[in-house]
Amino acid sequence: MKLKLFLSVVMGVFTLISYSANIAAGQPQATTKTNDNQMTKVELQTSLGNIVVELYNETPQHRDNFIKLVNEGYYDGVLFHRVIKDFMIQTGDGNSKTAGPNDMLGDGDPGYTIPAEFVYPKYFHKRGALAAARTGDQVNPERRSSGSQFYIVTGKIYGSDELKMMTQRMADMRKQDIFRRLVTENRERIQALQQAQDQAGIQELQNELIQLTEAEAAQTPFSMTDEQLNAYTSVGGTPHLDGQYTVFGEVIEGMDVVDMIQNVETGAADRPTTDVKIIKARIL
Repeated sequence: MKLKLFLSVVMGVFTLISYSANIAAGQPQATTKTNDNQMTKVELQTSLGNIVVELYNETPQHRDNFIKLVNEGYYDGVLFHRVIKDFMIQTGDGNSKTAGPNDMLGDGDPGYTIPAEFVYPKYFHKRGALAAARTGDQVNPERRSSGSQFYIVTGKIYGSDELKMMTQRMADMRKQDIFRRLVTENRERIQALQQAQDQAGIQELQNELIQLTEAEAAQTPFSMTDEQLNAYTSVGGTPHLDGQYTVFGEVIEGMDVVDMIQNVETGAADRPTTDVKIIKARIL
């Protein structure tokens, strides 16, 4: 890892920690409770047909927040504002209800975020997975989810060789995550070295953190489960998103409707040129 990259990660961590804490403030407490032995089903009545999703109980904060927003009518009238064929369809921007044809979308939310709830590798980005959108790692190192925006995975089918290459890339990404965490944990040492303009000390600390990263990664080597491999080589999905975004449910009816949405014509910022919307969302 080059020194410039190390310093970039260092500065990025310092500037983003407080931002993440600020955007987390004000998150409402969910009041809806469900039977832990029964999954909640939600019907999304869209302008192209109905989609039924099932919410996982192992992601209770996402589940309860989704139920709350459905009961409030938050999703009624929102557009599928970002559609990418063989990848995913995204919705949940409250501002899209009144958006004009040329309005840029993607920033609307209820004003809070939700802590990440990764239940990986049990739940992953197979075709039909329901997952929470979020801002990128540079402004959201904790990978907190948007308060309302979500996407449904369409993805593609992968060959075994492709998955081997992707597994290696994901292992490298895991090392980057470990390294960023270690940088955060050593921020006081880094600040002191920077203030002293001690370049040799920074280089020594960089080497130390790289060694710690390699050692931690070696203790739990990254690999895909048989279930993941079977899913990604048969029905498909988006494996490169695994462990990066919270998967909190899946489509149990209406993937034909999801496919119709992913195949619509899109324009700027991957927005459909003809509006596709959720007319009504309701708990079944």
